[in-house]
Amino acid sequence: MDTGFGFITIRGVTYTHDIVIHTDGSVSKRKKKRSKELKENYGHTPLSEYELDILAEERPEVVYVGTGQYGSLPLTKKAKEILGNYAPVIATTPEIIRALASDDRRYIAILHITC
Repeated sequence: MDTGFGFITIRGVTYTHDIVIHTDGSVSKRKKKRSKELKENYGHTPLSEYELDILAEERPEVVYVGTGQYGSLPLTKKAKEILGNYAPVIATTPEIIRALASDDRRYIAILHITC
């Protein structure tokens, strides 16, 4: 895995948008449109509770949240409450991808690739 401002490479595939790594290892685009209406309140589209329905469906042991290259992705209060039920690890995206390399638990990773 590798990341830099505006990209992340997972298993040889480079993505230029925020991604979610699911419990089965598949990768999808982060559905941040669900949180877009909150952008004015945060100055940036936050990670909100509207994006976290996948947690109940996939039941991960841990949830990783990569807050971007410089840690600028905000999280709503409700999102933090929901994440609290899943042993969250919240850090910059480069820190998260280093942690993922050695984690064999069932996880979901929500990764922001810019700021």
